[in-house]
Amino acid sequence: MGKDKKTVMGKDTHGTFHPGKGKPSGINKEEGLGLQATDPEKLDDYLELTDKYIAGEDTLAENVPVRHPNRNTTKGATTYKAKENTPESDKSKNETFTEERTTTVAEQLPGVLTKDRFIELANYKADCTVSIYIPTHRSGVEVNEQFDVIGFKNVLNSVEQLLKEKGHNQGVIENLLKPGYDLIRNNEFWLDLTESLAVFIAEGFFKYIKMPVETQQKIIIEPTFYVSPLVPIMMSSEYFYLLVISKHKIKLFKADAFGMYPVAVKLPDDIEQVKRLPDRDATTFRTGESGRRASAVSQPGQTHGAGGGNPDGKDNIATYFEAVDDILWDEVFCRENAPLMLAGVEYEIPIYKSVCDYHNVWDAALTGSRERQDTKSLYVEAKEVMQPYFQQRTNKALQAYGNRSATQLTSSNVEEVVPAVYYSRVAQLFVCKDMHVWGSFDEVANELSIHEPQRTESEDLIDHAVVKTLANGGEVFLLDKEQMPGESCIAALMRY
Repeated sequence: MGKDKKTVMGKDTHGTFHPGKGKPSGINKEEGLGLQATDPEKLDDYLELTDKYIAGEDTLAENVPVRHPNRNTTKGATTYKAKENTPESDKSKNETFTEERTTTVAEQLPGVLTKDRFIELANYKADCTVSIYIPTHRSGVEVNEQFDVIGFKNVLNSVEQLLKEKGHNQGVIENLLKPGYDLIRNNEFWLDLTESLAVFIAEGFFKYIKMPVETQQKIIIEPTFYVSPLVPIMMSSEYFYLLVISKHKIKLFKADAFGMYPVAVKLPDDIEQVKRLPDRDATTFRTGESGRRASAVSQPGQTHGAGGGNPDGKDNIATYFEAVDDILWDEVFCRENAPLMLAGVEYEIPIYKSVCDYHNVWDAALTGSRERQDTKSLYVEAKEVMQPYFQQRTNKALQAYGNRSATQLTSSNVEEVVPAVYYSRVAQLFVCKDMHVWGSFDEVANELSIHEPQRTESEDLIDHAVVKTLANGGEVFLLDKEQMPGESCIAALMRY
């Protein structure tokens, strides 16, 4: 009998309701509002409720509030499914992030930094900052196969793991890295990269730099950004000009350590255009002193150039080059001092030099037909030839260090250099690429502590020395290991 009752009523011996298997939970119930018979003494009360809440036969009045059928009626309760809501079992609370989703978006910084922007970035402080450096590609199969996208995604995964190991909340980590993952889905971004990518991340801060120089992959998590690899892309004064010469077209470029672009100057289209002009036969006068032009009325013995008429052969080319040089002098080189490199067919180089007014023509030149060469490959070759020019400042500093190496004005000892940097004594700082010295320095107490191995609170003393030196008006040289003086990771030439 108990078994049959249990089956009919749909409840077990504990009073828990069990719907019939394979049937809706409302099976065997009467249709309608679900009102059931009650005791006769309560009939009047039910009739009163019926008049109040029923608009018609089996129809609720419009003023009756109705709960949504999917509403969670146990919301806020301390138990569910007859179990206590312990922290270990309530996954809905443990896995729900209380932080609002970040609205921070990735922002690009200039590929060539000014000193002020560099110092501003270096002095940014937060509870957690992430600095990322990865090599990337301008073109080639690596771009087609999305090597950079995959590499960046792997780096973000590594950053996430490192932040977890440091005890950061999952919600905080997601907010920090969200702009990076958004960047992964930006296809146009990955088709327009340079040699390296630097990314700087903090709460509400996500900025990146497309670096025009190569760098090694690196992830640094500190209270401040790691900026030493940015030193080579700080705005510098070194630049040069490249003039591509030919009988058909002459083009002028301006180049620095990071790239090259055309200079807009209106020049004769070709040699034939100059030959047709009757006043091009003897218009340019120069003194024998390099870099200065003579007056319009030149003295005997002080002039040289093309003679009268429209000569043929080399003289004809010289007339054309001379006309071009006149324009370049007036519009560009009369106020310049940067080197000028020539590129052209070998026999044309000395012809142009013979008529050139500019005093700083580079001895080495690019020979061969260059008028149809693309700018990128032309720049690569030109920069290689101009390396001695770009190394002049570094070589001069190393020579000055060597000349004073036996005095107290030089040091390659970390424990001497770091305090000297903080007290503005360093004029020129030499640091080895990709090297770190972990520790801390108390500027007030003048106490330096080297941490081996690195600790949670450790700071990169070399990186801080770079920033301090630049902020104090000194120079910084980022060198390969074999270039470093004293075979050290850091060295300095002092002011006093």
